[in-house]
Amino acid sequence: MNWFIYEFPKWLKKNLFNTPVNSVVSLFIISLGLKASMYILDWTFLSAVFTGDASTCRESTGFCYPFIKEKFPFIIYGFYPRELIWRPTLAMILLLSSFFYVKEPKRWNKYSLWILSSGFFLFFFLMRGGLFLEVVTNDKWGGLPLTLMLSSIGIIFSYPFGIMLALARRGNLKILKTLSITYIEMIRGVPLISILFMSSVMFPLFLPEGITIDKLLRAQVAIILFVSAYMAEVIRGGLESIDKGQYEASNSLGLSYFQTMRFIIIPQAIRVVIPPTVNTAIGMFKDTSLVLIIALFDLLNTTKSSLKDSDWLGFSVEAYVFVAIIYYVFCYAMSKYANRLEEEFGIKSR
Repeated sequence: MNWFIYEFPKWLKKNLFNTPVNSVVSLFIISLGLKASMYILDWTFLSAVFTGDASTCRESTGFCYPFIKEKFPFIIYGFYPRELIWRPTLAMILLLSSFFYVKEPKRWNKYSLWILSSGFFLFFFLMRGGLFLEVVTNDKWGGLPLTLMLSSIGIIFSYPFGIMLALARRGNLKILKTLSITYIEMIRGVPLISILFMSSVMFPLFLPEGITIDKLLRAQVAIILFVSAYMAEVIRGGLESIDKGQYEASNSLGLSYFQTMRFIIIPQAIRVVIPPTVNTAIGMFKDTSLVLIIALFDLLNTTKSSLKDSDWLGFSVEAYVFVAIIYYVFCYAMSKYANRLEEEFGIKSR
């Protein structure tokens, strides 16, 4: 309270009203912000509709909460049977709980791999079923569980693959270096939507007759192969930042190439590239919406499909605001986690 009374006016004068021009600009921005805040407050609460149906919402100019209530199951779970939605709910809780457990650097050991593997096993078991659970084929999977599955598996598997590509590109073995450069540049030269299209339409044409590969698996592999090329360049940037003295010191200790990379070079490189790695992961999390091209309904695509209901036409703003909040929560959590790792590893920029 004392700071607000005595120090806050000084802060305002120093940072916002130190010159006539800054004062005018600050007043304009503050007034614009207040007006926007009042409009948002009125739209989301004062004029919003909290109960009723579509006709009730059309009589108001505020946010239509009944639309979210009505379409929530489809937006979150897609075509998954409504009587079984407890399964994807529990599956997401267990998977996110495993991530929450292994996020601490002090827990990065072999037991964390078991925890994470158990989380994925339970996720797939609950989603698909089997044994004492009713089987639900993956053509009915959709919404948030599908988005979490595609993005988390894509991030986890693309990272080690990206490390191998980066090491091959910087290595001395000519054939591996050429193959790595060719793969990275070719993948980075085309959009993800083309890779997904090829995995869905063209790849099955090259398979022997009678052999098919699941559509969801093809999409997952395509995402991993695509993201790994970008991860490889991120890792390569970290490898390039390591001083040559680190390599020379390793050689003087008699360490082999693999020992040098495993215990000295790669750990330092990974620490350096935390920000671009998270940036790539966030971009991939949002790019999962492109799986619509192969008829998979992730979170954004179930939201689009919910707008086709003739009884609820015209509420696209509510739908996209709702799904934007969900995307924001996950992306913000990843960003904050990256900032925490930077501070913990002592690489936080000032």
